[in-house]
Amino acid sequence: MDTFHIELIGYLAAFFGTILMLPQTIKTFRTKNVRDISFLMLVIYIVNCTLWGIYGFYLHSGPMLLCNSIALIIGILMLIMKIGYSRHQETSELIETGKDL
Repeated sequence: MDTFHIELIGYLAAFFGTILMLPQTIKTFRTKNVRDISFLMLVIYIVNCTLWGIYGFYLHSGPMLLCNSIALIIGILMLIMKIGYSRHQETSELIETGKDL
């Protein structure tokens, strides 16, 4: 396979890896429902993006650094929503059941 097609595969993989969490992030923002989103998965995703970003930095790979920086921001946004909306959902459930906070 020639270099162009190998590079194309790499760029496509980077693109899809970058937008991997975007549909879930948009859905979570709209519904504010985070019950089925794993906290551990988000932490692992953030660590993964951070390590790939550092690796890209040391390789002086702009595309790798850019893609993983964007993915890291998406992951952090998801984590913030997970924490924030979880607190809101727990409070709402307590109010609905009539239990004291």
